[in-house]
Amino acid sequence: MADRAAGAVSLPDDWPVHPDLSLALNRMGSFDWDLDTGLMHLDQSALDVFEMAADEYDGLPATLAARVPPSEAIRLDALVAQALKNGSSAYGAYFRIRCRDGSLRWTHTQGSVRRDASGRPHRIIGIVRDATQELADSSARMELDDERRRQTSVVESTTAALAHARTVRDVIDVLKDSHGLEHLGATSLVMGLLESGGRIHLVAEGPEGSFVPGTRYTRVDEQYPMSEVIRTLAPRFIESKEDFAESYPRLWTHIGSLGINAAAYLPLIAQARPIGALGLLYSEKTGFTTDERNLLVALGSSIAQSLQRAVLFEQEHDLAEGLQQAMLPRRIPAVPGAQIAVRYRSARLGRDIGGDWYDVIPLPGGRVGAVIGDVQGHDTHAAAVMGQLRIVLRAYAAEGHTPATVMARASVFLHELDTERFATCIYAEADLTTGVVQMVRAGHVDPLLSDTDGECRRVPLEGGLPLGLSAEFGRLEYPVATVELDPGQTLLLYTDGLVELPGADLDDGMQLLTSLVRGGPRDLQMLADRLCEEVDERAGDDDVALLLLRRHGAYAPRAGGRLQQHVAQNDPEALSSARHMIRAAVRAWGAGERSDEIELAADELITNALMHTDGGAIVTVRVLSGPERRLRVEVEDPSSALPRRREAGESGVSGRGLMLVDRLADVWGVESRGSGKCVWCEFIVQDRSAT
Repeated sequence: MADRAAGAVSLPDDWPVHPDLSLALNRMGSFDWDLDTGLMHLDQSALDVFEMAADEYDGLPATLAARVPPSEAIRLDALVAQALKNGSSAYGAYFRIRCRDGSLRWTHTQGSVRRDASGRPHRIIGIVRDATQELADSSARMELDDERRRQTSVVESTTAALAHARTVRDVIDVLKDSHGLEHLGATSLVMGLLESGGRIHLVAEGPEGSFVPGTRYTRVDEQYPMSEVIRTLAPRFIESKEDFAESYPRLWTHIGSLGINAAAYLPLIAQARPIGALGLLYSEKTGFTTDERNLLVALGSSIAQSLQRAVLFEQEHDLAEGLQQAMLPRRIPAVPGAQIAVRYRSARLGRDIGGDWYDVIPLPGGRVGAVIGDVQGHDTHAAAVMGQLRIVLRAYAAEGHTPATVMARASVFLHELDTERFATCIYAEADLTTGVVQMVRAGHVDPLLSDTDGECRRVPLEGGLPLGLSAEFGRLEYPVATVELDPGQTLLLYTDGLVELPGADLDDGMQLLTSLVRGGPRDLQMLADRLCEEVDERAGDDDVALLLLRRHGAYAPRAGGRLQQHVAQNDPEALSSARHMIRAAVRAWGAGERSDEIELAADELITNALMHTDGGAIVTVRVLSGPERRLRVEVEDPSSALPRRREAGESGVSGRGLMLVDRLADVWGVESRGSGKCVWCEFIVQDRSAT
């Protein structure tokens, strides 16, 4: 105790020494606390730490309370009590003391607990020291580490965001919108892409008002910082206004007034080749540390990789879009008796091109074919398949095949191509004289029909499998649906991108489309534009093709008008459709006074073909020009056996067909055609010009 009274406190040999202890040796003292008596001895250095004179301290720990804030005292008491109870041999803590001027200062203490043979604590020997400088240095180190982590995080987050960038514009937007530049201290950026011939195309201009005339395109051999870093493949860090002005006077003349006092220009290198340069401009910065330089170089490498992907994507996208545009009709032919509007919208910017298409095919006899389709996939292959399909559909339709045959042959063609793609499609063949529209559907969305009063409804079509799949599974039957298009009515054909809504089913999209048509403009071109605007606003993920066909009312038919319908055996819907077609043709071609005769005769010919042959029948109705205007009905079947007119027995239920045709028609006959035959009948009808 005498030694303690004299202030000579000996510290244990195994006393832990703080690594920054030397920073505060001049402000470190010792204490010896006798737990049995409660007295704590502090040497003069320890009293100096507490800013307390020797005559102010009476040896009681409570006297130090004037220098220790209550919250800190409670925390220290709890720490010491825990060490004494749990058998610890030492403890340590940072705490604050209140100086004489009222300010707070960080202090550190360490204590070694001495215990007797029974383990009871009876003495604590320790030190107390000023920790102000230590914590200040530690805080600076933590701040530096935090800054490094923050900057690294900026690079990581920017790199993650760039992974989703698909176009050059996307890359620029990510850099501007992700606040990465702000966190790196830059105020703006400039970016140039290296093109062929050593030309640099400026794609990001920097801050507003900073564009320098004549720098939209520069060359790598000119005295500009972007040119230099592309030429040398090394970054250029401009650390002051003076450096900028001296190194690039031609550029500084124009931007010196913008408050820029530093810049970092980085070459953008991908696969060991320069593809451009990036410039980061700073308004409140002097110099770049080694860490900052390394960080910016790493950022430049990440940007270069993303930029290369974006450039390659845009090149492929432009190629695909050009291919698709080349495959689509360059112009829509004028069709007498109808008004047609077509539109194509690719998916939102940054998406691949698709295989959607439309086509309008002028056909003989005042007819027109309308096609809408969608090849599976969004790439150049889809566009190429689309082009081939459009050509073969046009060819089959021009050859005079029925709509069902056109679709079946197109499916076989696609199946035989070296592709795994399928396509959905609608082919509609409209006779604008009669208004009869025959449609076949291959897995496509149903068309819409808009009335003259603006009302719009869905036209459900039975349909068949998509093109390619129907041939693969041997199901080439495509039912033909017949509708009448009255003057002023509009047929809407479209691809599914027009009715696909995020998070909604197809019926919701169809309802939205019908409401848009119902409330849209009556002008056909304006209506097409309005529907496309809806697609643009929605920014969907699929492209859209649209074809609107409106029938006019004042169209006089040309001689040779023709309608055709295939009727399969055991297909009552096709038979009904053929009757509907004949009825509409008779009315539209001015033969209404003989409509009952024509319909009855045609019905007899069709029924005979279906009952007495093994295949279906092809029904054709046409107008013949000549001295007398005639309406001709033809029924073709695959049987070569010629029919005979015979009298029916008294109880016979057959044999009356041809006799009835003979009585009703002005003339009838039979022709051999290849492996089958054609039974026909003609009716003299009034010439419209005579009325």
